[in-house]
Amino acid sequence: MSPEVPAPASRPSLQRLFLTGLLTLLPIWLTWVVVKFVFVLLSGISSPLVIPLSERIAASFPHYLGWVKAVWMQDIIALLATMLVILAVGLLSRRVVGQQLLRWFGAVIRRIPLASVIYDSAKKLLDILQTQPGSTQRVVLIDFPHRDMKSVGLVTRVIREHGTGRELAAVYVPTTPNPTSGYLEIVPVELLTPTDWTVDQAMSFIISGGAVAPETVPFTRAGER
Repeated sequence: MSPEVPAPASRPSLQRLFLTGLLTLLPIWLTWVVVKFVFVLLSGISSPLVIPLSERIAASFPHYLGWVKAVWMQDIIALLATMLVILAVGLLSRRVVGQQLLRWFGAVIRRIPLASVIYDSAKKLLDILQTQPGSTQRVVLIDFPHRDMKSVGLVTRVIREHGTGRELAAVYVPTTPNPTSGYLEIVPVELLTPTDWTVDQAMSFIISGGAVAPETVPFTRAGER
């Protein structure tokens, strides 16, 4: 009997090659979009001050510092200036003088009708997310949109039902892949499914569409079949 000739390896189709290349480049592209957005946002804060100053410096020393007038250099200087301001505010906020200035600034903002609502709401949300909750876990699962499906939520506050005193949780449910948009649900505390996730783990799970996730998740509540 003649030896069997191995079948030639099938070449990947053009569609499969395209899909593989797309899935390989997509995370790189998303990373670039986010980094570029942050870069443009931070550099744009200081650009109104950096651009005129850099052009004045370049005009005063054209032979030595003319390169300061380049657009890419102005963007880098503006980014560094913004980061230095952020670091300085962080350092100052840890001092008594900085805390007094922040209180004074907050008092001024609260005198502006629309700005006061936005400032107080954003400040309270950030303060809540940076602290540990009292009687419930920070990251929970809720029955949404129905009982047999779960959504990841962040407990922002625990309140009580009028009349009965039952504990209710205000749960913010971020959406994928943009967690800055989402839903606000009021859920009875006993209907929450607690997790041991941190806020960072929950955000990684949401932004990645579930690709970055722990091996196990507590889907069923205690005492529930």
